[in-house]
Amino acid sequence: MRPGNNVLANQAAIKRTVMHTRATAFQAHRASEVSSCDPWLMFTVIALLSLSVVMVYSATIAVDSRTLDINFNPLIKHLLHIGLGSALLFMAASIRLNWLAAASKALLLIGLLLLVVVLFPGVGVEVNGSIRWIDLGGFRFQPSELMKIIGIIYFADYLARKREDLHLFKVGIINIGLVAGAIGVLLLLEPDFGTAVVITTAVAGMMFLAGVRFWHFLLSFSVAATLMTWIMGMAPYRMARLLSYQDPWADPYGNGFQLIQALIAIGRGEWFGVGLGSSIQKLFYLPHAGNDFLIAIIGEELGAAGIFSVLMLFALLLFRAFVISGRALRLGQRFSGFLAQGIGLLFALQAGVHIGVNTGLLPTKGITLPMMSHGGSSMLISMVAVGLLFAVDRQSRPQPGGQRCKVPDQK
Repeated sequence: MRPGNNVLANQAAIKRTVMHTRATAFQAHRASEVSSCDPWLMFTVIALLSLSVVMVYSATIAVDSRTLDINFNPLIKHLLHIGLGSALLFMAASIRLNWLAAASKALLLIGLLLLVVVLFPGVGVEVNGSIRWIDLGGFRFQPSELMKIIGIIYFADYLARKREDLHLFKVGIINIGLVAGAIGVLLLLEPDFGTAVVITTAVAGMMFLAGVRFWHFLLSFSVAATLMTWIMGMAPYRMARLLSYQDPWADPYGNGFQLIQALIAIGRGEWFGVGLGSSIQKLFYLPHAGNDFLIAIIGEELGAAGIFSVLMLFALLLFRAFVISGRALRLGQRFSGFLAQGIGLLFALQAGVHIGVNTGLLPTKGITLPMMSHGGSSMLISMVAVGLLFAVDRQSRPQPGGQRCKVPDQK
């Protein structure tokens, strides 16, 4: 064989080796990309869900007043919700975020339509004076829970598209205010004042972080706070709750009953609790112990240490959401970054309101503890939100060759 042919053969062999090495490395990277995720975020989710199972079981296992049997039904339903929610989490974590951004307007229309449909006589189910649920044959779906994540998706897309014009009052305030106002009005018609406050505050936080002018933001926030205060004053039952929150002992068997029972539970727990399963307040004293007042039972059985642990888990979730958001924004993935911020704020605000209500820092409202309270709609939507957070994390990680994954369709 001629020397020239030897050189060509060697070059071909080297080329095949390099190509094989690159292919092997790419396949290994793809395999690791599928399984890789933010370990601290994964730890937080697993910890919250694990504590959720234990505390919902403890809070709802009280003897059934009709059959005098131990009540396992809430635990079984809760486990089913977590199982279905886990499937939705994996689906959401696999979605292409540029597709989600493109569908944001359609999702908003669907969410608004559901909020209207639930108000129709014969469609919405009334529970405790509120029409918030649609009966789907054994499962009650709450459109307001779905609107939480739909609202975050829509406003993340809007802020990403209009990022360069957010300094304009019409773009940065008026347009957002009209959509948020429409959502708020429909929620108040149910009525669901707590969800309206959570969504509005989360959107306000997203606006501030996206770069809306501070004076515009301050003005709009002041107007929104004034309107909410006025709305509370217009409804006698809301005003009664506000007054009872300030002095629940003035009406201990009426509007102040729930808060007093929650405070008794937390007071009994002191620093380290009375022991898991040893709560007295869950025995028909504290209504909705497994959902709206779950943190009170945690405080009674696990003490202030238990409440502090839950606070730290949600603080860690918020921190990881902002870390993931920062990485996405540095890559120019505006929608992904704003979406992660919105999800983190949504979880933090809802958990904060839940804990504030249970401890008497905020007026009594029916707000669940995300990823912990007993309730199908809340758990499913919380898991979808976490799945989207994992999607942002996955799609902003390094690609083969040390490059970053850049989603071309994002603003």
